[in-house]
Amino acid sequence: MSIKVKTKVPKIATLVVLVVAVVVVVVVVVVVVVVVIVVVVVVLAVVVVAVAVVAATAAVVVVVVVVVVVVVVVVVVVVVAIETKQ
Repeated sequence: MSIKVKTKVPKIATLVVLVVAVVVVVVVVVVVVVVVIVVVVVVLAVVVVAVAVVAATAAVVVVVVVVVVVVVVVVVVVVVAIETKQ
């Protein structure tokens, strides 16, 4: 003879399992959303830094070009003035 044991799962246990499952899903979703937000913020920060570096480099290049042009113009004016006086 075999003895069959019926185990009835209490409704409270089922509710606890459901609540735990929902909490786990919510936590996973929140973690994924936070990770996505952090990645987006980091990417935006990198882009902003890159743009700032490019803008700074462009500003330095413009300043250097302006200085070179001014120096060349001054040298040409001085040379022309000296040649004219002689």
